[in-house]
Amino acid sequence: MSVVGDGTERGDGGVDEPGWEVDPDDEPGAAVVAAVGRQIKAWREAAGMRAAEFGTAMGYSEDLIYKVEGGRRIPRPEFMDGADGVLGAGGKLAAMKADIAEVRYPKKIRELAKLEAAAVELSAYGSHNIHGLLQTEEYARALFGMRRPAFSQDEVERLVAARVARQSIFSRSPAPELSFVQEEVTLRRHLGGRMVWRRQLEHLLEVSELRNVEIQVMPTSRDEHAGMGGEMQVLKFKDGSAVGRSEGDFGSRPVSDPKYLRIVELRCGIIRAQALNPRESRAFIEQVLGET
Repeated sequence: MSVVGDGTERGDGGVDEPGWEVDPDDEPGAAVVAAVGRQIKAWREAAGMRAAEFGTAMGYSEDLIYKVEGGRRIPRPEFMDGADGVLGAGGKLAAMKADIAEVRYPKKIRELAKLEAAAVELSAYGSHNIHGLLQTEEYARALFGMRRPAFSQDEVERLVAARVARQSIFSRSPAPELSFVQEEVTLRRHLGGRMVWRRQLEHLLEVSELRNVEIQVMPTSRDEHAGMGGEMQVLKFKDGSAVGRSEGDFGSRPVSDPKYLRIVELRCGIIRAQALNPRESRAFIEQVLGET
């Protein structure tokens, strides 16, 4: 079996798997995928093509076509483009890529991405690894690959794609204010190997140059630290509301109750005050990079 450029696996007898399995517990996502599948089937039947003929024209197996049409497989964008051309849909099937993009990632990640997309301000503290919004694709892939029990390769690629997609927050206009505090250890741990790690440090320096982004480092030598409870994050929105999450409190669930939100905001503020300032932090990252 080989893997082509779009991530599709091709077996010895044809091609298969142009997408991801549907999570049965993700009812909203499953409903969208089922609707897309029904549309593909309707266009195929209107074109007078059997599933096997459609599969041959597309370059995929008949079984795979049935999976997609039956809503059991999330088709990749390349599949939708191919189906649109083969069935003469005039862009109608290709346009459904936007609907699929909303559900192709795990439900929990979709919910986080929606919050981040609406936030006008984000403050985060990372204690174990680089914050997801700051990760390079290679670093993220290394992290997901280390997970035990292990993810399948398909799951790893799906999670990496979702993490990279969230980083569109940096190109939003108007730009949100983004503030990150990273533990020193997250900068020194060679996750993914030396080259992946070096590229990650270089990426942090690149991102820190953005006018709406502040990256700070919490030195290991600090003898007072408000973040010993673990990672935390606060997102604020245009209407004045906010959502917070703390690894060590509230079961790590997002909270919006002012009583609990105040605790997370207080800790984030103290952590920023205890960390190196952005200019000192940039110099610190450059120093770590130079030590390699």
